[in-house]
Amino acid sequence: MEIIDCEKEIKELKKANRILQKQLQRSEADREKLEETNQKKEYLLRAVIDELKESQSKLEQRSDELEKTLINLELMQDKMSALGSVVADVAHEIHNPIGFIACNLTPAQEYIHELLSLVDLYQQSYPEASQKIQEKIKVIDLEYIHDDLPKLISSMKEGTDRISNISSSLRIFSRGDTEKKVLFNVHEGINSTLVILKHRLKANKTRPAIQMIKDYGEFPLIECFSGQLNQVFMNLLANAIDALEESNVERSYIEIQANPNQLLIQTKLSEDKNYILIRIKDNGGGMSADVKAKIFDHLFTTKSVGQGTGLGLSIARQIIVNKHGGTLEVNSVLGQGSEFIIKLPI
Repeated sequence: MEIIDCEKEIKELKKANRILQKQLQRSEADREKLEETNQKKEYLLRAVIDELKESQSKLEQRSDELEKTLINLELMQDKMSALGSVVADVAHEIHNPIGFIACNLTPAQEYIHELLSLVDLYQQSYPEASQKIQEKIKVIDLEYIHDDLPKLISSMKEGTDRISNISSSLRIFSRGDTEKKVLFNVHEGINSTLVILKHRLKANKTRPAIQMIKDYGEFPLIECFSGQLNQVFMNLLANAIDALEESNVERSYIEIQANPNQLLIQTKLSEDKNYILIRIKDNGGGMSADVKAKIFDHLFTTKSVGQGTGLGLSIARQIIVNKHGGTLEVNSVLGQGSEFIIKLPI
């Protein structure tokens, strides 16, 4: 009986041993799987850490670049502010003496007219002048002076009017901003910017003059930072002229004349009368969808080195959106031109 019990116990022990061995094998397999999983996780974790380190490095590099850009922008802003003050002072100094000349030219023109009338009357009353007077008349070419002097005075008057107009435009354009918004005539700002850019609109050896089309609507003065808004007009108009110039490459004077460069400026009140809309449109080469998507990005430019900083449109959008609560959008078709639309709240 005892032998039978022993055999039975041995059999159960063997069975228990087999179970333990299988459990041990499964535990070993689980351990190997766990170790393999841990190795994979460790590998992934190291990869993530490496990527994070690389991202951190790029972020630090980008941060340094942005910091340098910010410093350059602040320096540029200070420089532009100082330059604006100088321009305003110079314009003021020019405006006063030009005012004197312009005021005196009108009576001078009247005096000359009276003196020439007196000379005519004298010649009619005394047709037989002395030999000495006749010789003097011949030497100075009195007939030519009689015809040319009024034209000369008119030309001087036109010149002083132009200088006065430029001086006024410079003073308006360089007007410094205060901490608060001020009432501003948008059309006055656009016109002053166009006067400053007039030399780029005129005809030259390679192309006819750029055709300016103004379609100004009626709306009240708006509260804004006028100096910053003028800067936006300058950036958009200068870019439009650049686009027209680029579209003229490999086109002859006659070809450009047949399909002339055009710049349209349209302003109007929105239908709900809560906004003003300013459209600046050119018929240049337009831009691709990729360029259009990045056109307002910081430091993005399609111009060659030294021709553009990639800041103009980015700054323009910041001024319109962040400073004035408006929007600045662009429509463009490659080969047909671009249109920038400013929307400003009243």
